[in-house]
Amino acid sequence: MLTSQDIQGVIAAIATPFKDDEDLDREGLKALTRYLLDGGVDGVMAVGGTGEFPHLSRAEKETVIRTVADEVKGTVPVIAGTAACTIRECSELMTDARDAGADAAIMVPPYYFILNEEALFLHFKTLAGKNILPVVVYNNPLYTGNPMSPALLARLLQLDNIIGIKQSSADMGQLVEVMRLTDVDASICTGIDSQFFPVLMAGAAGIYSTAASVIPVQMKQIYTFFRENKFSEARDLHFKVQELNRFLEYDPGYVSPAKEALQILGLPAGPVRLPMPALTPAQKAGLTKALVNLGVL
Repeated sequence: MLTSQDIQGVIAAIATPFKDDEDLDREGLKALTRYLLDGGVDGVMAVGGTGEFPHLSRAEKETVIRTVADEVKGTVPVIAGTAACTIRECSELMTDARDAGADAAIMVPPYYFILNEEALFLHFKTLAGKNILPVVVYNNPLYTGNPMSPALLARLLQLDNIIGIKQSSADMGQLVEVMRLTDVDASICTGIDSQFFPVLMAGAAGIYSTAASVIPVQMKQIYTFFRENKFSEARDLHFKVQELNRFLEYDPGYVSPAKEALQILGLPAGPVRLPMPALTPAQKAGLTKALVNLGVL
């Protein structure tokens, strides 16, 4: 079973490639997985937000996870998105992910209906207690409408089979507070690329990264510099990558820019699935300029 010690460094949030008719591109997905592995990532997160999970059917999610896991062949952890609005559906998706070869499940809390903290605690406690897969709790309040306080996240980390959190909040102090309140071994990571170097300095384990799905080598180099105590080099590269990160945050959304960047680099991302909007010509030009300035294009 995967443990918190196995989730650190750069976990790339892989895109889900589609063909022009919006069917899954399995060969493209294999190529993207190999690209990430060759880039040195420490893990792959499949069917997360970057992987367009809200636009995938249950069968498609299982196919994506299985394809990634088969290509990874156990070399790094595969962490599968299994979020849904009910415990029953989350359980079904976790079982699918386990059977497809995933090593852990990552989930945002239920969305649409506003839930209090006890309901959110019960949701994750119940799922973790099923022991289908180790669980990573994903706090993304902007997208779910159900924010999880540092106290709640620290409380969840006390539970058996919850091995980490992914914290996607513009307020980096929330992640620092989770670390302050947590007295157990856990993988506490950011999900925001622009926070990567600062949270490493604060003691975080790593990042679930959209940028790493596009520029895995550079993101892993930041982490390597940090681990080698080359803090100036890590900071300088982080600032250099920030020109790309601006396109991978919340405006205009991170999925379309990530897929567009992959296509600019000649990788098989394909289109976003409707109704997700594509980038404007001006956004494409800015994205291309960022990749040129990074030296990858």
